[in-house]
Amino acid sequence: MGNTPLAWAASNGHEAIVKILLGRDDIAPDKLGEDGQTPLLLAAENGHEGVAKILLERGDVDPNKPDNCGRTPLWWAAHNELEEVVKILLERDDADSNKLDHDGQTPLWPAAWNGHEGVVKILLGRSDLNPNEPNKHGQTPLWWAALGGHGGVMKLLLGRDDVNPDEPDKYGRTPLWWAAYGGREEVVKILLERDDVNPNEPDRYGQTPLQQAIENGHAGVIALLQHPTSTTHSMA
Repeated sequence: MGNTPLAWAASNGHEAIVKILLGRDDIAPDKLGEDGQTPLLLAAENGHEGVAKILLERGDVDPNKPDNCGRTPLWWAAHNELEEVVKILLERDDADSNKLDHDGQTPLWPAAWNGHEGVVKILLGRSDLNPNEPNKHGQTPLWWAALGGHGGVMKLLLGRDDVNPDEPDKYGRTPLWWAAYGGREEVVKILLERDDVNPNEPDRYGQTPLQQAIENGHAGVIALLQHPTSTTHSMA
């Protein structure tokens, strides 16, 4: 598989063995495996905080070195909801919280998509993070949180002034459009509270959020979209 003994030790969280191996002059601590994974990435992906700390103490370990998909140790830690590993990685001055993978997705993406509120909070505390960064399909982290029905993450993202709640993807489909499509009532309510969300915005094919809710039989969402003003007032 192209992995070194250090990579295997890091992947399995064997701190003592990692220390022994790093004591060798002929060890390359940042060597890539067949999938482009460094020992640090494997440790971060699997939640081995101790190993991550040991590796990050070295000056010859790059905290941003991606795998073959362009995903960094931070991306994988965010994806797997490993808050402590995320914090350890972000302690480095050179950690890039806005680095894009090959799909144009930052570490905030997998955290938002999977509903990892704790990780989202940590990442939003970074000044170098663009929370409204779209991927190559024009989809933002908010878009994916809406599709996944993650109300808590939605509220965190919408608490930012630099997040557009009505930004469409390349097909003209807004977060509300997808929330209606998926029958995500909580998310629909959150978005309808906003003055800057158009509940009748059609996609590039002329399909509105209401039409999607009707087509997919989401009665609760249909009711919300038919009376968006009264819904907003009742929640105030």
